[in-house]
Amino acid sequence: MRRVAALLLALPVAAAIAGGAAWVKVPGGSFRTALKYEDGKGVPAKIASFAMQKRPVTNAEFLAFVQANPQWRRDRVATVFADARYLSHWAAPNTLRKDAQAAQPVVNVSWFAANAYCEARGARLPTWREWEYVAAADETRRDARKDPAWRERILGWYARPASGPLPRAGLQVPNAYGVQDMHGLVWEWTEDFSSLLVSGDNRVQGDADKQKYCGAGALSMDDRENYAVLMRVAMLSSLDARDTTSSLGFRCAKDIP
Repeated sequence: MRRVAALLLALPVAAAIAGGAAWVKVPGGSFRTALKYEDGKGVPAKIASFAMQKRPVTNAEFLAFVQANPQWRRDRVATVFADARYLSHWAAPNTLRKDAQAAQPVVNVSWFAANAYCEARGARLPTWREWEYVAAADETRRDARKDPAWRERILGWYARPASGPLPRAGLQVPNAYGVQDMHGLVWEWTEDFSSLLVSGDNRVQGDADKQKYCGAGALSMDDRENYAVLMRVAMLSSLDARDTTSSLGFRCAKDIP
């Protein structure tokens, strides 16, 4: 019986090693970001076609990565790459808790760790513009941002208390691109999160006043009514690459040749 139980526990990890989250091809297009860049001048950007994972990376998938790359265990990771909360919801460095189910999105993971996971899969983290491009879609439209009902729906997701266990990844209806869980499950790292709001000068000067980053966000919004975007950008901009939170996960992306 013990051998059977051990095999059952190993199944989610084996599945993660075998495939992991499915990939969705996202067709390129013209997209006007909600952020106002000095060099953008309000001109829509060209987004090249790319692939994105259909849902966020799960605990089981990240556990498989940690087992194959033990330098990313929470008891071995260098402190420069992850803070003290890194994978703190797991029962042990290589064991999940019952309430951290295998199919739940992994959280308490730093940008460094998320980036390493994606690189190990021959991929990368999505850029902010790629993430925003896909997140603008609802179930039928590639860009639903002008719809007040869609905006209210997203804000309603974010307004829910973050209490209780996370739902498993992949439960939401896919959006127009075929991607799931872009809203209402976890926040997600992007490749260029640190360049969204904060100027290079502020970073170099070591300015620890994180609140001014949120203020800068209000000035950097091309569409100031899109508060859901502002919330995501302000949250990411307040973090360092080694930081972790219980509501922040990730998914990978990759270029299409």
